This record gives sequence, structure tokens and C-alpha cells, in this order.
Amino acid sequence: METKTIVIKFFAPVNETTINVLMNVIDNKMKEGISNFTLLISSPGGSVFHGLSAYNYLKGLPVTITTHNFGSLDSISLILYCGGSKRLSVPQARFLLHGVSISFGQNINLEEKQLEESLKGLKIDTENIAKVISANTNKSIEEITTAMLERTTLNPETAKSWGLVHKIKSDLFEAGSEVISIYPQQSKNPQI
Repeated sequence: METKTIVIKFFAPVNETTINVLMNVIDNKMKEGISNFTLLISSPGGSVFHGLSAYNYLKGLPVTITTHNFGSLDSISLILYCGGSKRLSVPQARFLLHGVSISFGQNINLEEKQLEESLKGLKIDTENIAKVISANTNKSIEEITTAMLERTTLNPETAKSWGLVHKIKSDLFEAGSEVISIYPQQSKNPQI
């Protein structure tokens, strides 16, 4: 395997399209023999389903993933960030933790069992998110759950004291690095 590092700039919400592009980029680069990736992330969050799936995918790969918050990690994008074995942050970043929500469209009628099912799903999603953050910090699941319910925002120094951030640094990557961008209005092909 090459020692070359591929830089992926994820400046997008977490959704089906952006996560599929991310996984495809990594898959294709692994086929080329790449084993080191730096994932630069600044994201407003998005889909819990896609965020948790991406986290499990990144953690299960036989490669080295470094994640770097270069702006703001809101909601489920924090879980994507936790996918890195080494986690960095610029000094002027933020980390937002909050509870999980569900949207019901207009004129939606639900029976009691359907509401119970939705509530169970929300509780499991909250529990899974708290488990991921707890596993990647020095905080307990209960502490993380409380922080989520209180809509906690961390600066890089506090995130470092939690063990979430390993190092605060402004430099994102070395000159001459290959950078692949993933952004919101993206088609199936990333910009290189």
C-alpha cells in the first residue's frame, strides 16, 4: 500500500448522495492501493441513518482515517467525525450536539402503534449516537445523552478536554496533496 494520503473535503450535509459519494471515493482509492485518508469536515448534519452507517463503514475499513473539523460539525456530522482514528480541529471551529427529531408531513394521521414505533426509533437513534460519542471521548453515555438533550455546543478546547479532539491545528494538509471535494449539489462524480 502507498503511504500517500488522499484528502477528502466534505463540505456538505450528511445525506444519501453525499455519503454514497464519500464511500465510493474511498472504495476507489483503496482499489488504487491508498491506505491513508484525511477527511476534512464542515457540515450542518442531516440523516441519522446515513451518518451512523458512514461511521460504522469508516471504523471498519482496513485503512487509516484522520478527520479534521475545519468549520462546524453539527448534529450527525459529529458522528462522521468520530469515524477518524485521529481527530483534529481548527482553532475557530464548533461542535453541536442535540437530540434526534422526526418530521411528520402535513395531514399525516398516525395510529398509537405508529407513534410508539416512531418514539422507539428516536430513542434508539439517540442511544446509538450517545454510544458512538462516548466510545470516542472520555464521557459516559449518560453524560453524552444529557449534553444532547441540552443542545450543547463545544469549542475546540472543550472538545479536546472531552477527548473528542486529539489536536488543534490550523494546517489542513500538505502542499501538493490530492484533494477530492464533496459538496451539496453534487452529482455522482466528485470534483478532483
